[in-house]
Amino acid sequence: MMAMVTFVHKLPSSFAYTTQQELTRNRRAITQAPNHPLPTYKLVVVGDGGVGKSAITIQFFQKMFVADYDPTIEDSYIQHAVVDDDSCVLDVLDTAGQEEFSAMREQYMRKGDGFMIVYSVTDPNSFTNVPNFFTQILRYPMLLVANKVDLAHLRKVTEKEGRAMANRLNLMYMETSAKDPPQNIDRAFHEVVRIIRNHPKELSEERRRRRPKCLVM
Repeated sequence: MMAMVTFVHKLPSSFAYTTQQELTRNRRAITQAPNHPLPTYKLVVVGDGGVGKSAITIQFFQKMFVADYDPTIEDSYIQHAVVDDDSCVLDVLDTAGQEEFSAMREQYMRKGDGFMIVYSVTDPNSFTNVPNFFTQILRYPMLLVANKVDLAHLRKVTEKEGRAMANRLNLMYMETSAKDPPQNIDRAFHEVVRIIRNHPKELSEERRRRRPKCLVM
């Protein structure tokens, strides 16, 4: 049984859906770090624009579905969590879908501990682009996420195709939906933590040393 300890401000339950302006007015507040050090995992959510990266991230941190979000916004979030009875701090970057260089993204790409590659099951192009993200993130712990599975009537990428892609890239696979009620959102972030924990530390140190100093996505 996994528990979650969150220090993120939440909106009242009546705000199941919110706009970008409402989200900005109700930005989360980070509390002081605990007296004893906790392991911090830097996670990066990547994928094409419009696949639901922000919706997934905000659902995880604020437990609400954002129907309207500015696709150019790129932000980081911090939350204390308990995964498999072990406490930790999750530092997550929600990357923008734009192709322009981002200093924040470049920093997280070099220092990130784990990645969530997201595509939309309603957008075959976002699925086709998964190997491009995989190649740029190579050697990092990763999870392949098929998002928007609630839109079954619009689905164009099947679960079989998603799992075949994951098998080809040797990645774990998970299907999610950020729309209320959410599907596998907490589980996806927790799974990335597990993958990081099981990833050989020496391999992580090696890829940090070999990582290019500049990366454009």
